[in-house]
Amino acid sequence: MMGKRSEDKPVDTIDTLIGPKTELKGDLIFEGGLRVDGKVRGNISAAGTTNSTLVVSEQGEVDGSVDVAHVVVNGKINGNIRSTGTVEIQTKASIFGDVNYKALKMDMGATVNGNLVSEQAKSDSGRLKTATLQPAKSAAGAGE
Repeated sequence: MMGKRSEDKPVDTIDTLIGPKTELKGDLIFEGGLRVDGKVRGNISAAGTTNSTLVVSEQGEVDGSVDVAHVVVNGKINGNIRSTGTVEIQTKASIFGDVNYKALKMDMGATVNGNLVSEQAKSDSGRLKTATLQPAKSAAGAGE
C-alpha cells in the first residue's frame, strides 16, 4: 500500500527540458519530469508511469492535448488536459480546452476557457454531473 501511495506523488525532478528558444513540432511522449519553457506544437503524454509531471512555465506554450498524471501550468495550453493526479493552474496560466482532473488547485488570475471536469464526479455515478443555472427574478418582476 505504501508503494502505491508513492506512485501517486508528482516527481520532483526534471528529466527533460524544452528551452525558451526551442520549438518542437510533433507529439511528445516522456517519463519522469518534463519542463516546457519553449513551444510544443503537438500532443504531450506520459508513458509507463503514474507519477509523471509536466511543468509549463510562464513563457512555455503547448498547442495540443496533454495526458499526464500531474500538471503544473503557468504558461499557455491550447488543448485539453487529462490528469489522473493533480492539476495546478498558477496565476499567469491560460488554458483553452477542457481540464479533466482528480485534484485541482487554481490560483487567482489564471484563466480556463473550457470545462473543469472532476474524475470523482464521473466515477460517482458513471456519468458526468452537470448543473443548470436559472436566472434570478428581478424585484420588479416579482409582483407580476
